[in-house]
Amino acid sequence: MDQATIPATMRAISQDAAGTPGVLKVVETRRPVPGRGEILVRVRAAGVNPADWKTRERGVFANGARPPFTLGWDVAGVVEAVGDGVTLFQVGDEVFGMPRFPHPAGAYAEYVAAPARHFAPRPKGLNHIQAGALPLASLTAWQALVDTANVQPGQRVLIHAAAGGVGHLAVQIAKARGAYVIGTASAAKHELLRSLGADELIDYRTQDFAETVRDVDVVLDALGGANWARSLQTLRPGGTLISILPLDDDFPAEEAEAAGVRAVFMLVEPDHAGLREIASLVEDGRLRVIADEVFPLEEAARAHTLGETGRTTGKIVLSVTS
Repeated sequence: MDQATIPATMRAISQDAAGTPGVLKVVETRRPVPGRGEILVRVRAAGVNPADWKTRERGVFANGARPPFTLGWDVAGVVEAVGDGVTLFQVGDEVFGMPRFPHPAGAYAEYVAAPARHFAPRPKGLNHIQAGALPLASLTAWQALVDTANVQPGQRVLIHAAAGGVGHLAVQIAKARGAYVIGTASAAKHELLRSLGADELIDYRTQDFAETVRDVDVVLDALGGANWARSLQTLRPGGTLISILPLDDDFPAEEAEAAGVRAVFMLVEPDHAGLREIASLVEDGRLRVIADEVFPLEEAARAHTLGETGRTTGKIVLSVTS
């Protein structure tokens, strides 16, 4: 599409200061223009992630930028224009991706411009809402379990917060790799997790996983704090503990070394190849994304309020329409 025919402005969610969800507001702003190697995507859905509300409140992934700025990294939409040198996509292609993370991407908006290879074709069989729920959470699970831990058939994998955004996808990716999957979640979510392939489930409200789970090869942790040290007790020598939360003074690095366990922090990265692998799992029926709640773009504050309760199943998504 000729960029001259695309609106010069767009709606976006912006914030003038760090703070509570109430700082998020709808603004009219200039539409981005794709540069060399970039595509312009008309956003149809934007996933909501913990990184979003941490950045809104404390600027965690603002990379030094000061408000006003626009949050969001998960994108599903349609290519509206391509920059010089792009051969991967053309106008009209339906795509999904996680552009620029951990640098600002501005996905809570009607348009996003970003490197073409930060996207992949939208998986067949998914609508925009489902595709918008996938990128950051699924790439986190994929890069942790496949690229970092290289999970193999028959290995035992423990996934904390297994019904969460990353967790419910990690259960399925580990299962697709042939692993025996153990998950922690409230009892009300066990039936769902069994349907996703979990072999063993621990109700964290009534059971102590550190007392019952043993000989684990890989732990994927999204909780941190005391959970790190207690997870070490479940690992066999040579096992791997992967945290997707930045490590702090509570991380038991010395204990991990003494136990012969690899303990690492992993930060997800844009990954065209990983997105295509995830799309293949979806299309083969081995990966299902759960969009727990959908809000219109202008209700981003409500979406953040819900997300911060930590009680959702799967993902929260913003629907972006004209």
